[in-house]
Order: sequence, then structure tokens, then C-alpha cells
Amino acid sequence: MSRFRAVVSAFCLLLCVGLQAQEVRLVTGDGYAPYTAKSLPEGGMLALVVRKAFESRGMTSSVQWRPWNRGFLQTQSGQFDATFPYIVSPERQALFLYSDPLYIGEQFIFSRAGEPIDSATPETLSGKRFCYPLGWQAPEPVEQLLKAGKLRRHSPQGMAECAQLLLLKRDDFFMAERHMGAMVLEQLGAAAEQFTHSSEPINRNTLHLVIPKSLPNAQQLMSEFNQGLAALHASGEYQRLLDDYLRRINEHVSVLP
Repeated sequence: MSRFRAVVSAFCLLLCVGLQAQEVRLVTGDGYAPYTAKSLPEGGMLALVVRKAFESRGMTSSVQWRPWNRGFLQTQSGQFDATFPYIVSPERQALFLYSDPLYIGEQFIFSRAGEPIDSATPETLSGKRFCYPLGWQAPEPVEQLLKAGKLRRHSPQGMAECAQLLLLKRDDFFMAERHMGAMVLEQLGAAAEQFTHSSEPINRNTLHLVIPKSLPNAQQLMSEFNQGLAALHASGEYQRLLDDYLRRINEHVSVLP
């Protein structure tokens, strides 16, 4: 039995060394500030967290940029080892392993100042035009309205296009994390008084790194990542990274009323 354990331990050690020697191929999408965006330092807050988690396990990683849906499909087919950040959905769980949470996000409804929308009830949203990027899964109450045909959705490539459609009055609202929505609107040159957001978040969800179950050593790779993420939390570095990052971007973002 002791010989068997030694063989297993040696095999696991070789597997871990092999994983550490290879570069982890990551892909994400643009326009999801402050989480991921080409224009942001380090490619976004969660791009930084993901890289640091792998680094804490002695692993290097590289990030490629693709349109959201394409990057997801290319990860599913094995062209990339993992993609991020994604919320949990039953459809994805059937095909992918989910990491421990990268971040707990809160989404707000962004609308024109003269036509505020403060809640995600059927009464307030029915008949409205909603924008959410291609490949992003809307919160369950909104999905139900879409399936019932009570809400119309536009799905461009990114959040910047959604903000533009709202500005042009071609859509009535979009949903985004507060920092993200404010940044996108500012980048368009929109005045803060043109827009408003709901007073309370209409949805809370966790964001994750996902690895296709079909990937060789998928379980071991996910274990390494989760251990690295846990180490960031335990040392306090995770919170320091977030606090520093959000402070930096808040210096350049207008706060909506």
C-alpha cells in the first residue's frame, strides 16, 4: 500500500510540474470594464486577479482577446485552456468546470435621465428595448420576459455599443456593474446628467473562470487555479488588488447621480 501511495504521489508531482511548465492559454472579451477591457491597465481588474492567481502557483499565463461568443466557443473546442469572467448557468455547467468566485458583482439598470427605470419588474420592463452584449446571459427575471416576448433584446459585440444605442434612443436600457456603466458612458463623451441608474442593484451574481471539461488535466488545472486564488485571499493580496484597482479607475470616472 505504501508503494502504491508513493507511485500516486510521484505521478501527481509530475503532473503538477508539467502544468507549471506550460503556459496557460486564456481568452476573454473586451468592453466589460472594470473586469476586462483592452483599454484598462492589466487588461482589467479580473484579468489581473486571474494572472496573479496562476502566478502564485508558479504558473505563467497569456491572455488573448476575442469577441465574447467566439472566445467562449474557441475555449469549448480546446483552442484555449480557460476563459473568464462568466456567471453560472446550467447550460455552461454541463460543459465547463467553474472556479471559485473571482468576484461578486452587482448590476444596475442604466437608462436615460428623463426616462428612469428603477426596478426589474414585469410592469416596469414590459414593452421596453433592452441591450446586452452577445454571449452574455441576462438575469433570470429579464430572461423570463424575453422568453415571454414582453421585452426586445439587441445583442451587439460589447457594452460600448449598448451605451451608444441608449444615447441614440434606439434602446431603453442596459444593465451593467456601476463602475462599468459609468466608464462606458464617459468614454462615449456623454454628460453624466444625460443618464441615471437604478438606486439599488437589480441583480447580484458571482463571476468565474471556466475550463472545458474536455480539456486534458482540466481538474488539475482548476485545482491549481483555485489554490492560487485562495492564497491571494488568505494573504490579503486579493482585497489589496481590488481596492487599488478600483481607486485608480475611480479617479478618472464620473459618478452618475
